[in-house]
Formats: sequence, C-alpha cells, structure tokens
Amino acid sequence: MTLTFASPDGPTIPLYPVRPCRLRKALDTLGERAATWAKAQDFNAGFGAALVIPGEDGAIAAALGGLGDETARKRQRFAMAGVASGLPAGRYALQGNLEDGDLEEACLGWLLSRYRFDRYAKQPPAVAELVAPGGVDAARIEAIVAGEVLTRDLINTPAGDMGPAALEQAARDLAEANGARVEVTEGDDLLDQGFPMIHAVGRAADDDPRLIDLRWGEEGPTLTLVGKGVCFDTGGLNIKPSSSMALMKKDMGGAATVLGLASMIMTLGLPLRLRVLIPAVENSISDEAMRPGDILTSRKGLTVEINNTDAEGRLVLADALTLAVEEKPDLLVSMATLTGAARVAVGPDLAPFYTGDDDDAEALAEAAVRVRDPVWRMPFHDPYEAMLEPGIADLDNAPKGGFGGSITAALFLRRFATHPRYLHFDIYGWTPNPAPGRPKGGVGQGARALFDALPEILDL
Repeated sequence: MTLTFASPDGPTIPLYPVRPCRLRKALDTLGERAATWAKAQDFNAGFGAALVIPGEDGAIAAALGGLGDETARKRQRFAMAGVASGLPAGRYALQGNLEDGDLEEACLGWLLSRYRFDRYAKQPPAVAELVAPGGVDAARIEAIVAGEVLTRDLINTPAGDMGPAALEQAARDLAEANGARVEVTEGDDLLDQGFPMIHAVGRAADDDPRLIDLRWGEEGPTLTLVGKGVCFDTGGLNIKPSSSMALMKKDMGGAATVLGLASMIMTLGLPLRLRVLIPAVENSISDEAMRPGDILTSRKGLTVEINNTDAEGRLVLADALTLAVEEKPDLLVSMATLTGAARVAVGPDLAPFYTGDDDDAEALAEAAVRVRDPVWRMPFHDPYEAMLEPGIADLDNAPKGGFGGSITAALFLRRFATHPRYLHFDIYGWTPNPAPGRPKGGVGQGARALFDALPEILDL
C-alpha cells in the first residue's frame, strides 16, 4: 500500500484546522453563512471533528477540522487523522498558520489515516486526499509513512503467511528496492557458522530458522539494527495458554520495526552505513524443541540455562547481538516485542527503551516529543544482575520471581551487546484499540523517534 499526498494540480477544498478557542475567529473569516451552518451542526472544534461547509451551489466550499482543546491534545495524537476520516471525498488544502511541528503532525496523521490492511478482505477506502502544504518536506513524510506501512503490514500478516522464509523475502524485497544486499544463514548452517541459540529456538519448526543480514551504504558512521523475528511463539514446551497465544503473530514486531526504520533510512539516503540483523524463527513444539533445563552455549561462549522455553526472544537476539558487536558499530540498536512486563509497566502506547548513554537518551526523548512517537527510558539497574545468574550456568533465561522482568531481559541482552552505545527497545508493536491514524493492529513504535534523533546521535 502506497500512501502519498495528492497531486497539487487541479481544484482543492480549503480546510481550516482550528482549536475551540479560535473557532469564532475562523468562522468570522468564512462569513456569517458559515458561522450559522457550524452552529446548526453543533461543531465546536473538538478533537478530530470534521465539518464541511456548503457553498451556494450545494458543493463543498470549505471544511473545518477540530484540533481539540489543550486537554484533548495532551491525551491524543493526530487530530487531523480523525478529521480526514470524517471528511467526504475531495482534495483538501490546509489553510491557516499551524506551527511547524503541528503541520508535520497533521500531514503525517492524515497519510496514516489512509492505511488499510486489505490483504485478506476488502476494506472501505480512504476518500479524502491532502495536497502537501508549503513548508513541509513532503518526500520525507511520505518515506516515513512508507516505513510505517511496511511495519504494519508485516505485523498484521498471520504467521501462516509470515514465517521465517516470508520474513526473509520481505527483507530481500526491501533490499532490492534500495540497492542493499542480503545474506542469509539458514538451518543447520547456523550451527556451523556459530549461532547455536538461534538454531535451538527455531529447530522444532518446519520453516527453518535463519539469520537475515542486510547491508546498505558505503560511507558515514555505522548503525546496526537488530530485530527480534519470532514469527510465531507457541511458548515452546512451556506452552502459552490460548489467550496469550492469540497475538503471537506480532512477536516478530521488532524485526518489522527495524525493517520499517531501514526503509526510511535508505529511501531518504541518510549518510551512514546500515546493517540490519534479524534472527527469524518460529518457536514451535516437536520432539526437536529445546527443553526446560537445557543449557545452551551461545555464540559468545556464555552458557544459558533454559528455565522457560517461552523466554526465547532474548536467546535469538543474544547470538545476533554478539555478531553485531564483532564489527564495533558506532551505534547498536535492538528492537523486540520482548516482555509482558514492559506492558504492565507502561501500557501499550509507550515504547520503553534502555541505554547507558545519557546524551543519546536525551536526544531520543526530545525527538519522540517532536514526532509524536512516545518513548520512556527504563534503567539498566545493575543490582538486578545477580538475578540472571543461576549458578549451574552463566545465565538464566527466565529469572524466578517475576519482578523487573523487562529490566532483567534488558540486562540479559546487555551481557551480549557489550557496546558503549547500545539502545534497546522493548516494544509492544500493537494498537489494541483504534485511535486516529492507528487502527487496531500492528504498529511501529520507537522507529520515528529514533529516525528523527539519528542526525544528532550519529552527528550526521
């Protein structure tokens, strides 16, 4: 699905974004007839409300879009996405003096409101189009939206059509479109090439486990993105209850998100050298499945006791992160739908992240506010390190007790991501309730914030 701005050629309908406190002034500009009509329709510029104003001939002469009051804007994002969804067919042109950040949010939200996942059933099309307003970088916004669409489509696709092989193909398609190259280590070759934990997690599935390695760019600082690609997670022999398994098609949300971010980077030609590593597996059940109590030896040489086969994401990431560190990139980032504990801590809308670099954390947090992609810093709390050490092996993949689950998972990964500039995101990758610009289903988290922060973090 391609979501772009409408062509600037031809007639447009003026659209006035307006806050409740400025509604009177906007209506004075449009005239008494418009004011009377707005009052009759009980339009009060509430968040996401839309109103078309007819001309004397009955055609749409103008439209109003509600931005909501201060409270509404604090609680919600993308008011213009709601407006777009409420407008009839037409080509609209924003009017007025939105500030730069608000104007970009309006454009981004509008394009995102046009998203439909229609692979398996027809969906009602989005009919209201937006002409790119002056003062925005239309190509940049379209590239960001395209990356988000890729992420959403990958997450929304059921595991029957998005197993490790299909995820590999998605990476190859992205690489081909952008002049990147891909190498894949698959099946028993994972053992030969030194990725024993990726192999152990995925060996029970018919769709072979694999490590996808995408590279792009020849000059500039080096950025390595590692995304968890567990295409479906039964929990393994520690099988999940059915209620917990229902959304496990999204357990490759980290992989989907780094591919979406990579799409943004490559499309817009950021001056850096990019590497994307995706351990793609299905955590299935068979006589080949790893067992509780097994001890695995990682690529790094650290041994890991398997106390819960449902804590598999950190295992595949560990081998991939070890490989990533071997090249000493300037910045290493992992993204994963890793723990339920993160959702308990911050809910589904915030993307928790971990870093030991205060400057990187500040840059990311400021970017998140600018681009309306909320994140929240969590601590690498060193006293919890002891919880990872079972005694019988170097590490425990599922510490007992249940406390600080997102933190202990991040600390586990840090044992392998021995890098001074390491960012880890423990994302959810799913919108449980529809919101403007974000229908129920897969969603990218943290990618837009990181993309906006990269020029500062990497001094681009």
